[in-house]
Amino acid sequence: MSRRSGVLEFAVLGLLRESPMHGYELRKRLNTSLGVFRAFSYGTLYPCLKTLVANGWLIEEPGSAPKDAPPAATLAGRRAKIVYRLTAEGKERFEELLSQTGPDAWEDEHFGVRFAFFGQTSRDVRMRVLEGRRSRLEERLDKMRASLARTRERLDDYTLELQRHGMESVEREVRWLNELIESERAGRDQRRPAEQDTSEDTGGLPRHRGSTRPDPSDDTDK
Repeated sequence: MSRRSGVLEFAVLGLLRESPMHGYELRKRLNTSLGVFRAFSYGTLYPCLKTLVANGWLIEEPGSAPKDAPPAATLAGRRAKIVYRLTAEGKERFEELLSQTGPDAWEDEHFGVRFAFFGQTSRDVRMRVLEGRRSRLEERLDKMRASLARTRERLDDYTLELQRHGMESVEREVRWLNELIESERAGRDQRRPAEQDTSEDTGGLPRHRGSTRPDPSDDTDK
């Protein structure tokens, strides 16, 4: 399985664990909630759904078209009228994927999707993924600094500024990861809600005032 198809499988199973959905609803959630799928087509989604159904991880059920589906989707017939539901085997498969902490979990394309499901992930796994991501970015920073030192004299001002911008983006994400790791180590998410400065959109993590959280799906290696 390719890295791209693997992260899509994970995302689809994770979203369907929350509730059954039509293909249209799934695509909409992938586009709006998970940055790595911003440019995403049915031509990619439906083969994935077909494979998951064949593996016994999803089942297809009849249903009406979503209320906000465009006319083209409503008239498409079969696709608009099918609801996909996670099976017991599908839940087990998602739990298996959720527990994995290999290198794919902290690479650019996969990390943002993994982070989106941290609310369903155990503390130990969260820590390993966060620390792996930080280590990956620190290695990247070292390479970027070494490359800049070698080529600085040959670069024009605009190319030099672009490289500096890339480095600053990585450094910003490393700082953000440090904050998250410190929060996990302090066990803040285990305190009573009344004792925390939290909100629903932070996933239970303390809100960091005066800082902007980077988008983990941004490709800062370019």
